[in-house]
Amino acid sequence: MQYGYTKKVPLSFKEAVLKVKEALGTEGFGVLTEIDVKATMKKKLGVDYDNYVILGACNPEFAHKALQEEKEIGLLLPCNVIVYEDNSNVHVSAILPSAAMSMVKNQKLAQISKEVEEKLKSVIHSL
Repeated sequence: MQYGYTKKVPLSFKEAVLKVKEALGTEGFGVLTEIDVKATMKKKLGVDYDNYVILGACNPEFAHKALQEEKEIGLLLPCNVIVYEDNSNVHVSAILPSAAMSMVKNQKLAQISKEVEEKLKSVIHSL
């Protein structure tokens, strides 16, 4: 099952992180969390890792709608967007909410997830 939407971008890692945050804002998302995986791996495990950031993105309007449909849906929120470097190539990926929420059998939630997915795809396309 495909659960992410990915694009290789012609940007430096730092530029990509900034552009993703800007594009998320344009689509109505805020970044609630930012996890620097490289720094965390080094600090906690003493392991060197590639540049890798996980952004926990939330669109308050859609989050509110989803929570009204399913109280437990918070287990699947926020929508993660990752920026990582692999072999000197920078990639940006966003979760596909339709895949993540497919286990919840709720038609209204399925529609909400498709709308959020289109916004996340727009973020990726804009880079």
